Amino acid sequence: MTAVVFIGPTISQEQAREICAAECLAPVRQGDIHRAVTRHRPRAIGIVDGIFQHVPSVWHKEILWAMAQGVHVFGAASMGALRAAELQPFGMRGVGRIFEAYRTGVFEPDRGEAFEDDDEVAVIHGPMETGYVPLSEAMVNIRCTLAKAEAAGIIGGAIRDALTGIAKGMFYQERSYERLLDHTEVEELDRREISRLRDWLPDGQVNQKRDDARAMLAAMRALLDEDPAPMRVDYDFAHTTLWENAIASAASELPAEPAADSEAAVLDELRLDHAAYLAARQAAHRRLVSLLEYDRQSIDLGRDEPERTIARLRRTEGLPTRSDLERWLADNDLDHAGFVRLMRDEARLQKLETEAGTNLDCYILDHLRSSGAYSTFAAHAREKQQTLAGLGAADPPGDGLAGLRALVWYFEGRLGIEVPADLDAYARGVGFEGKSPLLRAVWREFLFQGKTKGGCHGEPD
Repeated sequence: MTAVVFIGPTISQEQAREICAAECLAPVRQGDIHRAVTRHRPRAIGIVDGIFQHVPSVWHKEILWAMAQGVHVFGAASMGALRAAELQPFGMRGVGRIFEAYRTGVFEPDRGEAFEDDDEVAVIHGPMETGYVPLSEAMVNIRCTLAKAEAAGIIGGAIRDALTGIAKGMFYQERSYERLLDHTEVEELDRREISRLRDWLPDGQVNQKRDDARAMLAAMRALLDEDPAPMRVDYDFAHTTLWENAIASAASELPAEPAADSEAAVLDELRLDHAAYLAARQAAHRRLVSLLEYDRQSIDLGRDEPERTIARLRRTEGLPTRSDLERWLADNDLDHAGFVRLMRDEARLQKLETEAGTNLDCYILDHLRSSGAYSTFAAHAREKQQTLAGLGAADPPGDGLAGLRALVWYFEGRLGIEVPADLDAYARGVGFEGKSPLLRAVWREFLFQGKTKGGCHGEPD
């Protein structure tokens, strides 16, 4: 294999392969660089997109390790630009305007504002099955588009600055040109300029992230066409105990991003049980902190401890035979590798360093498994999915009346509390990304209970 690139919402695999013949992999996460080097043996790696949430981000040290193995590593546009700006002194090759902005702290189209936030390139996107279709707009693209609009005389400098400030104040998952121009603060701006901008946007938008990704792929192709020698570095890579443990425990068995339908459904079931979710989240916090502390101390509990942990699990869960254990694995959505990882975590409490703000979904799921609760939520999720599969009404209706009745049923009838005044804050407090996913989950539970309990709360409107 000559080249590997990590891409997602920034550029499609088809577009990438038109520029550089490379193996296209999903957005990079911690452990993926090590896996790519050991499995594909590439001469060059390109990083464009990466995971910012759910699982730990790609580790600087694994990039340094890859270059020490002779692999040329490029970065651009998104996560790649961030890591390249940080690791350029060690030999990582950054490409494009976004990389230069992170490297210098200044983005050329702007008026002196410091350029350093991760959310400049972050977007929310669909799953792999959709081609990681972007569902929001990157702040850096908005900056470039507004600068182009000013240069074209569509808007003036004051409007550009105002819109840039409004967009920067929006949560990254909510950013889009439509939401920006419909923002309440925009009503105070010159309507003629806003109208011209709205008409100009469909053909005038700048996708700087995609442009930078294209430039990186072209740079990789140019390097590979030269038949380069292996990368040479001027640092000595330290094979620390932490690094060796990381490779052994996480590089090949990192908890998967909780995007699989079965695991995502379990989390939604858990979130609908307010008390259970809070308890699981608290336990997940304790689990994460403990794993990090054991990593810091590089504690080795010995070769026999994982086997003893498995034996304890089989006694506790009543799994005397192999078929009993296989059934338990199926109930908990675990394959052999996942089971070994879970038992290793249980036995050694060891985990790679996790960046601040890491989403706890992976640890919540493991808590459910180790506490014996996973199969209950999983069974309910499967039954609900099967029951509602042909109903065709997964989303709350537009009139709002039936949706309101579902909220009252859920909060007052099930939880025994009033419907929260701030549903968005409540939703985020129990792990949903906002009000809309909560409303959808409640509506699906409302429909499901109505069908399985014989319409005990009435047929939905």
